[in-house]
Amino acid sequence: MWEPYDYTRELQKKYQKKYPNAQPVTITGSKIASSFWGKAWCDHLKYYADYDNRVGRGRTYLRNGKIFDLTIKKGTIRGVVAGNGNRPYRVKIDIDPLEDQRLVRQMSGHLDSLEVLASGQFPKNLAEQFLTSDNGLFPDINAIHLHCTCPDWAYMCKHVSAVLYGVGTKLDHEPLLLFELRGIDTATFIKKSVEEKMTNLLQNAENVQSDRIINDEHIFDFFDL
Repeated sequence: MWEPYDYTRELQKKYQKKYPNAQPVTITGSKIASSFWGKAWCDHLKYYADYDNRVGRGRTYLRNGKIFDLTIKKGTIRGVVAGNGNRPYRVKIDIDPLEDQRLVRQMSGHLDSLEVLASGQFPKNLAEQFLTSDNGLFPDINAIHLHCTCPDWAYMCKHVSAVLYGVGTKLDHEPLLLFELRGIDTATFIKKSVEEKMTNLLQNAENVQSDRIINDEHIFDFFDL
């Protein structure tokens, strides 16, 4: 039976031979992301309303397996996406670090481990703090800077949009990359939270001990000792 020529698959094979360490993004089923972090990232993209038509085209590119490589590091997202030509286009997205430390302070004392943070299984009020527009974890359009080697004149081309949605898929498997992207040291973040809990426990223990001392003194008074 005749099958149509799969241009994207052939180009992907060629690219992976040249760059064996590439990290392609693929999705199974209809959902781009299913975890708390992945879905929250994708939901946030709707706030880039000025580029809504481009964002939709990016979802199609992602679903068609056109992202050959996507890496996330502190302050930078890099991707390689197939275009209509004979070569892929390179995307670079720079994101400003989260300078405002209110978020870190608000989270202190609430998280015990990286596992809890990564799973997204924390109280709803904490999730709402992550999603706030003024100092939340997800960047607004003024904190994000988009670049692509394609000839499209648009600031957010379909290749950039595909990479942005690809980040949501990647966060399903590596959610802590979001904190690295915004310049937040998760180890320090958790350490601060645990230290604050320990301080509170010690203070409570001291208060209990003080109450016992007072009670003991009352007993001595009661027996006139």
